[in-house]
Amino acid sequence: MAELKLHILKPSVNNMAARVFVRAAKLKFVEDDAWGKTRSPEYLKKNPAHMTPMIEMKGLPNGVIWESCAIMQYLSNKHGLTRFYPKAAAKRAMIDSAMFYLIGTLYPLVARATYPVLGFAQYAGEVGSSNLDASHKAEAQAAAKAAIAEPLDVFHKFFMGGGKFIGGAKPSIADIRLAATLEFLNVVDYDLPAWAKTYMANMEKALGKAYAEPAADVRGYIAHVRSQAK
Repeated sequence: MAELKLHILKPSVNNMAARVFVRAAKLKFVEDDAWGKTRSPEYLKKNPAHMTPMIEMKGLPNGVIWESCAIMQYLSNKHGLTRFYPKAAAKRAMIDSAMFYLIGTLYPLVARATYPVLGFAQYAGEVGSSNLDASHKAEAQAAAKAAIAEPLDVFHKFFMGGGKFIGGAKPSIADIRLAATLEFLNVVDYDLPAWAKTYMANMEKALGKAYAEPAADVRGYIAHVRSQAK
């Protein structure tokens, strides 16, 4: 029996990153669809933050951890998966910096631009969750969408150095997190720059079914959302 249990929500790109990783790393795992379960007493007892993705494993201080980047870092460390998370301090720092920059800068913009269309709840204090009228919400959404170009350029020029991946010749955990994030932009018809389109294609080619299968769930949800808007 697999020692790793991964609790996920299939439409989420945050969850997609962890789902891609465990497949690409060829880890033994079982996957639990947590749709409708995250507020249950059983789930909250394990995870009071009611978040996904979450892994459940023996040996963790509290039995579980959540947050996609933390999950990938932990599993890489546990299993010595240096092809995804280099051991050298300087290379690892670059991977960590890319992930933190994504979480702190790029992803909030992606969320503000896409969550209103995806039907996902926005965070407290966001314009989209306020009582402002639709025009103000649309303006905020458009501003977030326009602002995505700058951090994307940072990823290309700084973290990738114009190369193939953040991790160098092969994808790293930071690449998995970035590629998954960019999947959501399809719902707002975001015109990715040519390098990003090539990058996405290279990620899917490099990781094969490990990427394509979880991506299909995200893309399927986006297709459903778009069909309902017609």
